Amino acid sequence: MIVIAVCDDSEAIVTGLSGFIERYAKETGQDIKIYKYGSGLQLLDKYTGHYDIIFLDIKMPYMDGLETANGIRKRDQNVSIIFLTSMVQYALEGYKVEALNYIVKPISYKRLKMELNVWSQKRAQEQPALLVKNNDGRFRIKLKELISIETSYRNVLVHTKGKSLICHKKLKDLETELGSHGFSRCHSAYIVNLAYIESIEQTDVKLITGEVIPISQTKKKAFMQSVARYYGERI
Repeated sequence: MIVIAVCDDSEAIVTGLSGFIERYAKETGQDIKIYKYGSGLQLLDKYTGHYDIIFLDIKMPYMDGLETANGIRKRDQNVSIIFLTSMVQYALEGYKVEALNYIVKPISYKRLKMELNVWSQKRAQEQPALLVKNNDGRFRIKLKELISIETSYRNVLVHTKGKSLICHKKLKDLETELGSHGFSRCHSAYIVNLAYIESIEQTDVKLITGEVIPISQTKKKAFMQSVARYYGERI
């Protein structure tokens, strides 16, 4: 499913653009859910971090599109923002908040379709990634940068090369999601990226980052089989 937000102070534009998106969904057979907002304040107040694309008007009262986009970026680094504007010079400011593109009003279906096609193609070409959602927002972590995952108290921590993030998913669900991408569970509390293994001892696995992660007896056999399959396929 693609989740799209449309935010414009003009009800006619919100309705028209939403209609174009629904037409696109029917033509392409894609499952698209649309959320509609009449102001940047309303969008931020109800922001949940689960949108894939936001069509955002630049000139709005009280809080303009650029201010709104700055607020969004503090919570969500991954959502694609496409500005709606009647003046191109304002749209150019959008690149400061990493906007994907802009559409000049009046909006045509042909232009909307082109943007959605480009976005869909880009997503299809992206490297495999894990989507992490927590109270700070939504983050897309490339699997090649994901080192390990562990349970810590009641949380799940995702460790990458540069940082660790709390993830609101169960370790069991992550094991299922990542199992076909070179990840394996070596302990009831740990999942590791097999590409980061430096050596394996009797009760521990040492990663190239220097971390040492325990291997439990109950998980050891399945873990070693995963390691053998992973490296066997690469010889």
